[in-house]
Amino acid sequence: MTPTTALIVTRNGGSDVLAVEERAIPDPGPGQALVRVAAAGVNFIDVYQRQGVYPIPTPFTLGLEGAGEVVAVGPGVDLDLGARVAWAMQPGSAAGLATIAAAQLVPVPDGLDLTLAAAAMLQGMTAHYLVTSTYAVQPGDHCLVHAAAGGVGQLLVQLIVARGGHVIATAGSPEKLAIAARLGAGTLVNYREDDIAAAARAATGGAGVAVAYDGVGKDTFDASLASLRTRGMLALFGGASGQVPPFDIQRLNAAGSVFLTRPSLPAYLRDRDELLWRAGEVLGALADGSLELEIGGRWPLAEAGAAYDALESRATTGKLLLIP
Repeated sequence: MTPTTALIVTRNGGSDVLAVEERAIPDPGPGQALVRVAAAGVNFIDVYQRQGVYPIPTPFTLGLEGAGEVVAVGPGVDLDLGARVAWAMQPGSAAGLATIAAAQLVPVPDGLDLTLAAAAMLQGMTAHYLVTSTYAVQPGDHCLVHAAAGGVGQLLVQLIVARGGHVIATAGSPEKLAIAARLGAGTLVNYREDDIAAAARAATGGAGVAVAYDGVGKDTFDASLASLRTRGMLALFGGASGQVPPFDIQRLNAAGSVFLTRPSLPAYLRDRDELLWRAGEVLGALADGSLELEIGGRWPLAEAGAAYDALESRATTGKLLLIP
């Protein structure tokens, strides 16, 4: 057993239920590695877990994503001590030490900072599966990206442009829209002032977009649906503004036989080959400079409540991190 500090959800609720406590981490068992965490990602899925939208018995250690160095391994694990690794969708990541299944660890390329690798895993692989698998963007496709200056949004803009697509970006301020424009977005929509669907129709000659990538949820769902072309797809991958209430499925018919999917990362990491493909492409692109990732803020574990308040306010840009 090794002592460490950890960010604990003491009960379901707001950011005030978070506490930093000492925990004893068991020695790694078969197939496991003990990792000293350099940084852990701050994500909306953490909020859903903390609130109880995704129920987990409390208390539990928050965090699903991080990067660090291997300090111990269990039986059957072929990893060197000191190996630089990253991971996503692994509980208990917001801590000084984390026990992670070795099969879920991916190598961090030489020269790539561990904090940047931690920032890239969950949101980077989310953006990757959205543009390669949920709706595989083709050259010339018009794609609506909500919260385009956010962590996933910035990556989506870049990956769509790299695949030859055209981005219609939404954000809540001129400053955020300027970020999306710098990354390659061609049409900019201030959702506080403009009609999103009308702007999307205007940008596509009235046809509508091939796909709407919507991580905002309740506040943008109707506009996303109204922006689609015939047989277009709405990929609702999050609910930053709240969960979408039940709706009449006939609306999909009326909108032009459109598709609606609610994807999540685990379904796109079905085996280690898929994990290595997605993580390898994302981390490799960061390492060679073809993909840019903004770190929007760093907080120590003791100030994690402020980090989540910043995330939930939707006032931030880029990726937020906790530094144990």
